[in-house]
Amino acid sequence: VQLVESGGGLVQPGGSLRLSCAASGYIYSSYCMGWFRQAPGKEREGVAAIDSDGSTSYADSVKGRFTISQDNDKKTVYLQMNSLKPEDTAMYFCAADPWGNACSPGSWSKSRGYTYWGQGTQVTVSS
Repeated sequence: VQLVESGGGLVQPGGSLRLSCAASGYIYSSYCMGWFRQAPGKEREGVAAIDSDGSTSYADSVKGRFTISQDNDKKTVYLQMNSLKPEDTAMYFCAADPWGNACSPGSWSKSRGYTYWGQGTQVTVSS
C-alpha cells in the first residue's frame, strides 16, 4: 500500500485547506485510515480517523473545525480543515491500517496501530 498526501500550504488564520490522501495497492474490505500531524519539537498526534463503514473519530482540538471523509471509488481520504489556527501548523501525515484494527475504540489516535504512512504535507497557518 502506498499513500500520497497533497493539499498542504500556507494559509491565514481563519482560512481553510483540504488535504487529500490517495491510496494505491490492496486494501481489505475492513480498513482504518487516519490523519496525524507533527509540529517541530512535538510528538506526532492523531487528528482524525475513518473506517470502512464511514465511522469517524476526531481529536478534541479539531472537533467542529475538521472533517474527514472518503471516496471509495477513488481510494482517497480527505481532511477538510476550516477555521485554521496557528497552532494547527504542522506536517500532516496520512496513515493506513489495511485490516481495520487501528479504528477500534480508544485506539485510532495511536500511531503504532497503522502500518503504512505517507510522506507528509506541510500546513502552515500564519498571517
